[in-house]
Amino acid sequence: MKNDDFKIVRVSGMPVSSEDLLADLLRVASATGKGTVGQKEYHKVGTYDYSTIIRRFGSWNKALVAADLSITNEVNIHDDKLFENLLALWQHYGRQPRRSELANSPSTISQSPYNRRFGSWMAALEAFVKYANDSGADTPDGQINNEVTRRKTGRDPSLRLRWHVLQRDRFTCLACGKSPALTPGVELHVDHITPWSKGGKTVLENLQTLCSACNLGKSNVYEG
Repeated sequence: MKNDDFKIVRVSGMPVSSEDLLADLLRVASATGKGTVGQKEYHKVGTYDYSTIIRRFGSWNKALVAADLSITNEVNIHDDKLFENLLALWQHYGRQPRRSELANSPSTISQSPYNRRFGSWMAALEAFVKYANDSGADTPDGQINNEVTRRKTGRDPSLRLRWHVLQRDRFTCLACGKSPALTPGVELHVDHITPWSKGGKTVLENLQTLCSACNLGKSNVYEG
């Protein structure tokens, strides 16, 4: 009978290994679909007492790092990291992200750091847009995009440059026309038109927005 199934019940006070604690953190993170776990969240669904985890690893954040999870309440986060997270959300949804979406992947930073740094969610968005727009589409090495610049650019576009490319292309794949705002699950990439490996520069004119599928197909064509 179903009620007679064998069950394992952990005896109160029984020692638990660090591996078991980390495994349970990962279980909760997987169940919620996020790359991190907050103390309050773990208290509701975790197997062990969250204070046990804190004592074992020294702090909640150290336990998250040991489990290879994102830190939930990191203090003094640099503006660049806060803005990178906002751009990841903007790119993921193809529109201005909502405050509630900070709790979901691909966000790795919760709402609290934005409130501490900027005072409110709207102020954080305004600061990000001002930062991204202020200096134009600069190149990865910090130089303003210039046709006569002979210095070879780095491979990865800066946050400002990615922002300008995505905005210019309306957060839409230029190959198939898909957008995260209209087709959930679409992932956008900022791609070199002339590949960087073939001498293409990381400048606005040589960058385009492609979805992951089209970007992979383009790579296969060049590899062929």
